[in-house]
Amino acid sequence: MTSIFELNTRISRLSPESIARILSAIAKIDELKGQWIAGAKLHPQILGNLKQSVLITSTGASTRIEGARLSDEDIEKLMRGISIQKFRDRDVQEVKGYYELLVHVFDSWKTLHLNDGLIKSFHKELLKYCDKDVFHIGEYKKKENKVVMMNEAGKSIGVLFDTTPAYLTPYAMQELVEWTQDALIRKIQHPLLIIGSFLIEFLKVHPFEDGNGRLSRILTNLLLLRAGYAYIPYISHEKLIEDNKPDYYMALRKSQNTFGTDHENIEPWLSFFLEIVMQQSTLAVGLITDDRVEKILSKNQLAVWHYIQNLSEAPIGNIVTHTGIPRATVKQTLVKLQHIEKIEMFGIRRGARYRKK
Repeated sequence: MTSIFELNTRISRLSPESIARILSAIAKIDELKGQWIAGAKLHPQILGNLKQSVLITSTGASTRIEGARLSDEDIEKLMRGISIQKFRDRDVQEVKGYYELLVHVFDSWKTLHLNDGLIKSFHKELLKYCDKDVFHIGEYKKKENKVVMMNEAGKSIGVLFDTTPAYLTPYAMQELVEWTQDALIRKIQHPLLIIGSFLIEFLKVHPFEDGNGRLSRILTNLLLLRAGYAYIPYISHEKLIEDNKPDYYMALRKSQNTFGTDHENIEPWLSFFLEIVMQQSTLAVGLITDDRVEKILSKNQLAVWHYIQNLSEAPIGNIVTHTGIPRATVKQTLVKLQHIEKIEMFGIRRGARYRKK
């Protein structure tokens, strides 16, 4: 774990051009952060609806990155009607745990301080519905693991890098957490650089037998919130990673494979991490402008929104037919537009229609 204590050295080893790009990205992110602080006057109900939408989107994206198959629409239905404590389907178990943990972070981040106990507690909460994990939840790994890349079918398609041996994991995590706490307090570098360094080291250790990727994204939300990026609950960090999953894996591999060598290079990972935070920050500021809807919708989602805008009402079948967009995407978009109070639904089931508010 000696590398984590050499963040300043890692930065100094980068080329002047790389350092300039990193500092420029940080400056832009913090400029956007300032714009949010100065202009965030959205109605609490809208913020609440946005947060609810992000809970669904982030849960879906983070679990799909690891191979789960539930769509946002599936998760929306699950969260509305679920009442039992155990599930037979692994995807459903993982979704329920992630959703509840993310709610906890969004609601209580001010009182959640990074430490060894918190990380273990988060892991226990993340996997509390997963039957097969009952014997190791909340405990560091007792056997070796590897970081693998998953395809859309949930199958492993390759090993990204080896991880810290199980017998060294408790020591490695203690050092990582203590370093991060101290670095943030003493401000040895910008918080984004410290957070980015924590994340890549956490993934390098891979301290638990399962759930490390999902837990790293939960911790990302927490650390960014505690660093003052208050818009985190309103734009999904996880969705941006899902949309850039090949680049995510590539950045991890490029940096991790150099650690412990004479040519360590943290730039690929830091550049990716900062780019995702930049996109998140840009979208957040878009929420407080007049055209905020256009800035938080994808191309297909925007086509659905434009179609509805020009009609007095429309059933889902008509929207699918006239836009040529898959029905599942249309359904997800309609849920999102309802959450941000741009459309309303009337009628039920097959008779349901949608119109602009």
